[in-house]
Amino acid sequence: MNLESLKVKIYADGANLSDIKSLAEKPWVKGFTTNPTLMRKAGITDYKEFSFEALKIIGDRPISFEVFADDLETMEKQALEITRWSENVYVKIPVMNTKREFTGPIIKSLAEAGVKLNITAIFTEEQIREVTNCLSKETAAIVSVFAGRIADTGVDPLPLMTEAKKTVASKPKAELLWASPRELLNVIHADQSGCDIITATSDILAKLSLFGKDLFDYSQETVEMFYRDAKASAYSIATGEQDNAVQLNAKIA
Repeated sequence: MNLESLKVKIYADGANLSDIKSLAEKPWVKGFTTNPTLMRKAGITDYKEFSFEALKIIGDRPISFEVFADDLETMEKQALEITRWSENVYVKIPVMNTKREFTGPIIKSLAEAGVKLNITAIFTEEQIREVTNCLSKETAAIVSVFAGRIADTGVDPLPLMTEAKKTVASKPKAELLWASPRELLNVIHADQSGCDIITATSDILAKLSLFGKDLFDYSQETVEMFYRDAKASAYSIATGEQDNAVQLNAKIA
């Protein structure tokens, strides 16, 4: 299998404008996502300024920007503002707020108003069903299931994602996204489960050059790495004749 044979689309996840610019030059990067946590880590202080700079870089590819209010009314207002920024913008709405209130009412009203949405932080089958029920058949949407974080709890996310695809398929313009991958293998997992999109940070995307690599060659390269590092460190171990010489010198002394 090679990168070109994958059906799943690869989206870059991050908030570093330099990385976004570099990744925008890659034809296999089909879209972009970000969130307030990544933006804070990248030192972003002006949300709108960053978003407009990112939009200039990526052209007409889809990009998701997230609301950050905690009450549904303000979330909806922020979503209506964000959607005005560009035709290729998807507005990220978390599946709930910090009070565990399901954001379904605003998901439904925004979708019916034609706002392209990316519903994020989804973890359960029930959430997938509830969110899908709120989407419009006429409006594009992304259902982001955090498969990587699910796997962190010791639960295999593959069965969940396979079933999620069947659920999301009831809305013809909705796509299923595998979020928070932990390794390159997750790209294969996403493809096998029928996901439309996988989003990954630059550290995972950097590993794509390993895709389909010959494992025997990789074994040799790993051995060479160990050898180079040991040699550069000038490590030594007394062995064989050296041991005998040491012991003889000790007796003479």
